[in-house]
Amino acid sequence: MAPRYYVVSWDQLHRDSKALAWRLMEKTPLKGIVAITRGGLIPAAIVARELDCRMIESTSIITYDEEVKGEPVVAKPPAAAGDGEGWLVLDDLVDTGTTLKVVRKLLPKAHYATVYAKPAGKPLVDTFVTEVSQDTWILFPWDTEQQFVPPIAKAAAAGK
Repeated sequence: MAPRYYVVSWDQLHRDSKALAWRLMEKTPLKGIVAITRGGLIPAAIVARELDCRMIESTSIITYDEEVKGEPVVAKPPAAAGDGEGWLVLDDLVDTGTTLKVVRKLLPKAHYATVYAKPAGKPLVDTFVTEVSQDTWILFPWDTEQQFVPPIAKAAAAGK
């Protein structure tokens, strides 16, 4: 079965990240937010603004290069977050949970949130906004670019 695609626009990502902030209000005040790079950076900025949180840390866990998966590597640990107590760990998406399993070992006392969650990774997240099916590939704004597409009639005339 071919994967489904869910294209997320900048506006949609902003709305969904703000909805996540509403769900996280009860967790405030926070010591800080740990953004999981790269996908968690933009949602973390939006959530930090909405929750009036100024302390932002990041962690980088490398699990794949485009679509080739490998063993997770901690490229940058979240040093400022200690054991995670009072901290929010934020990512754009939990898919299989590979990244969050690694981060949970680093920050066992943190609260984990993602904007989007797939069934296999959902048990590793404390708070999320939207669930998508496991076979859905989410296309984030930073992974795509807009380009001109000719009208159907012109494409047909050109033999495409």
